[in-house]
Amino acid sequence: MEAQRKTNIIGSLAIAFSAVLWGFDGVVLTPRLYNLDVGYVVFILHLFPFLLMTIFFNGQFKYLFKMKKADIITFFLISFFGGAVGTIAIVKALFLLNFNHLSIVVLLQKLQPIFAIILATTILGEKLRKNYFLWASVAIISGYFLTFGWAAPNINKNPETIYASLLALLAAFSFGSSTVFSKKILGNYSFVTSTFYRYGFTSVIMLFYMIIWGKFDQFSQTTTHNWLFIILIGLTTGSGAIFLYYYGLRKVKAIMATISELMFPVSAVLLDYFINDSLLSPIQWVAGALMIFSIIKLNSSREKV
Repeated sequence: MEAQRKTNIIGSLAIAFSAVLWGFDGVVLTPRLYNLDVGYVVFILHLFPFLLMTIFFNGQFKYLFKMKKADIITFFLISFFGGAVGTIAIVKALFLLNFNHLSIVVLLQKLQPIFAIILATTILGEKLRKNYFLWASVAIISGYFLTFGWAAPNINKNPETIYASLLALLAAFSFGSSTVFSKKILGNYSFVTSTFYRYGFTSVIMLFYMIIWGKFDQFSQTTTHNWLFIILIGLTTGSGAIFLYYYGLRKVKAIMATISELMFPVSAVLLDYFINDSLLSPIQWVAGALMIFSIIKLNSSREKV
């Protein structure tokens, strides 16, 4: 019993710390690369950590030749949704806001469990709980008020906020999809192997983006300042946070992981205020709190399956 308690504490702390790193990244680090092409940023933020991994974990390549076709497809889907599409969407959303209310994007991205549960039902055969639609509706409505407050959407007045919010929802869907596919693969591979191939496959996918759209000129446009942030993200909030997250995820139940992950939006909101002097309105605070509560309830009901 004591050993299990210790395991739960270690796992929860690992997830919580990785969530704080992601909050720090979303508000402080990634927006500093706004002068670069979004696809290039996603490519280099995966390629750099992967090259480092090939030095320290080169033994992971042996699994590539032993993988079943289904595992290769699953790793591709994890990388396509979680690595490529999801990351492009969230980075573009952060760039659009130009340091204004970045925490809105971060909070909206937390809607991903709604999509993850739907996909788990259709792909993994999990059952929807009876309260799913209630709490999913509360989360979505809260997300609306988080974005717009009491005002009606005005695409002419706040186009960047609307576009950024839509991109955050696309990121939520993509990361939710990646979570479902990750659940399939983590039972067969360690968190080190899973991280290694997630970054490897994403690097290859984004390489095709670089070739098709001819973005290799971005290397010459990357300033010394940009490279410092790229290295910092690659070593800490990028691969480092993913390692910690996968490590913790193998040690705790889903509901505990969800609660620990709340350090992501909490840290983002606080950092957005202290660093960018951006504060949510009272209705946005209430909407954000309701959204987080509904996400906890969604995951709590899954735990009872």
